[in-house]
Amino acid sequence: MKKEKEQKEDNYTFFVTGGGTGGHIYPAVAIADALIEKSEKVFYVGNPKNLEFDIVKAKGYKFLPVNVHGMPRKKDFGIIKWCIELSFAIMKSCFYILKYKPDAVFGTGGYVSAPALIAAKILKIPYMMHDCDAKPGLVTRKLASGASAVSLAFDCAKNEIANDNCLINGNPIRKAFKTLSKTEARKNLGISDKTTLCIMGGSQGARAINDAAVEIIKKLSKEFDLQIIFQTGKKNFERVIEQLIKIYPEYECDKNLIVKPYFDDMVTVLKVSDIAVSRAGSLSISELCASGIASILVPYPHAAADHQRKNAKYMQEKGASLYLEDDELNADTLLENILSLINSSQKLSELQNKALSLAKYDAVDEICKKLIEIAD
Repeated sequence: MKKEKEQKEDNYTFFVTGGGTGGHIYPAVAIADALIEKSEKVFYVGNPKNLEFDIVKAKGYKFLPVNVHGMPRKKDFGIIKWCIELSFAIMKSCFYILKYKPDAVFGTGGYVSAPALIAAKILKIPYMMHDCDAKPGLVTRKLASGASAVSLAFDCAKNEIANDNCLINGNPIRKAFKTLSKTEARKNLGISDKTTLCIMGGSQGARAINDAAVEIIKKLSKEFDLQIIFQTGKKNFERVIEQLIKIYPEYECDKNLIVKPYFDDMVTVLKVSDIAVSRAGSLSISELCASGIASILVPYPHAAADHQRKNAKYMQEKGASLYLEDDELNADTLLENILSLINSSQKLSELQNKALSLAKYDAVDEICKKLIEIAD
């Protein structure tokens, strides 16, 4: 069911879908942005109750709502209810396809993308998928065989994908990661030209990382003259400040320290950093690599399919990161890992160079190129 075009150069129409978490949303939005820059027509399919709705509406893109949630883990009445919900979401996606006639559908995996991708398969619309993790998600594994192409962030994920047209593109990231220099980033942020540590746990923060970091910030700044950028997460900011006031009451006067709940411009923050303590979400890892940062990864232990641990293990095996389990994380173990990098310029440089060697800056261009190819 392919839309006829009078001229080959006519614009295409694409459905882009992905939601629930930043790892699914931001790559999808990056592709939507790029397609719109190319004057293609884009409709974003997502859950109106999720974060993707606010992000997409703020950009002014056409949003097509589907009500779908993650599959329940318990096999009880909830699974029946979920199956009915998914069926309605698929039917609604079929309606959208019949109404707007997309030339191709692009999905970033996860439960939010499933209805539109399944609808595309039913109606024989070409679709392309992108999976951001070292261990591909359930939706990707189930629907990859019918996809015209599958884009992957990690080469090891290819072993679990039943599709011969797999492309190792890395994750779609912002162009500034390629163009912004460390010198320019430090000037923009107004900080000194010295070793800088970034502590982050995502937009919501990571309590375990925050609690360990708070106890050692004073020592790192005063004894090692380390510059520290601390993103606490919006939900944890007040808790961190309360702890800092008790442990380090003069922290606000410390020029080595920047503490904020959230940074809108994480490109600049990461580009100024030499070392980072972070969770192991795939998008975060892609941005750490693109910034050439030596990272200490602490995977979230309850992530779906344990994908953060697999992501972190991949980075460790490549010699691009240090690895620390969540239940091993405390002030002493975190300090030990940070000091192992501060006290060895060779080790620090090795991790930074390995991370940089894994960076992929052209995922957006490569994915868009393939999407237009399968739509043609």
